[in-house]
Amino acid sequence: MPLKVAIQMDPIEHIDIDADSTFALALEAQTRGHDLCYYLPSELSMKDGQVTARIKPLRVQRKKDDHFEVGAEQKINLSEMDVVLMRQDPPFDMNYITATHLLERIHPETLVVNDPAHVRNAPEKLFVTEFEGVMPPTLISSDPEEIKAFRAEYKDIIVKPLYGNGGAGVFRLQNGDENLNSLLEMFGQMYREPIITQAYLPEVRQGDKRIILVDGVPVGAINRVPAEGESRSNMHVGGTPLKSELTAREQEICELIGPALRDRGLIFVGIDVIGDYLTEINVTSPTGIQEIDRFDRANLAGLIWDAIEAKRA
Repeated sequence: MPLKVAIQMDPIEHIDIDADSTFALALEAQTRGHDLCYYLPSELSMKDGQVTARIKPLRVQRKKDDHFEVGAEQKINLSEMDVVLMRQDPPFDMNYITATHLLERIHPETLVVNDPAHVRNAPEKLFVTEFEGVMPPTLISSDPEEIKAFRAEYKDIIVKPLYGNGGAGVFRLQNGDENLNSLLEMFGQMYREPIITQAYLPEVRQGDKRIILVDGVPVGAINRVPAEGESRSNMHVGGTPLKSELTAREQEICELIGPALRDRGLIFVGIDVIGDYLTEINVTSPTGIQEIDRFDRANLAGLIWDAIEAKRA
């Protein structure tokens, strides 16, 4: 049965159709005969307990610079939708958190993917701390003395914003680097939240693996190798994607966290693994499915829609 699907996302005209996971999800939904519309997070409203959005009917096609067309805008009650995909990019700030509160009003009668309450309660770098024995040595603190003590213990460290994304604001401080005080001053001016500090993992030179889980089950992986002279592996800063399979340790990590993801209604999740350690659980707007599809000749968007349709059924 066709579903009425609304996609809450950033402006569709700016996406890269060869990399964007939301585009792949929209194209798969359209192929299955679902009715698509989309709206921006700024077009989401609530009045007298009714959650509304100014939507535009949407059609997509895999054609460069001509990848979408939209119909006339209309205001609707989002409870009329069967599914809402919450797919705008972080930052995970108060604007993002407010959107989860609004969408929580229509879920689960309208299935919001991922579950907005659990998205709100599972920030990428904090959610990992719920699972024992999988995280590298980590400190979450704003206290300069605690951060300096951590650095004295582990020597070579990574410092990054707790709610950052896409590799922005990630710094490696090697033993003897004299920039820690300046860096803490800068972070204090830019962020009100604590900083996350982790022991540097040399295994990152062999890659930072992105693993996609659908309803708690791993369905594909890609390894992202940092460029020479770069500690970040994100592809938009020069990381090289490589075909990858799951190791026994990665399978163990997935089996540990999978039931928690499924119980929380986190249907589409991307986790990051370096060596034997889980560093992030991405639940807000995971990416990577198109890259995995190209290597594995898979259709991860299809697996995600299988899970969504099963929950709607």
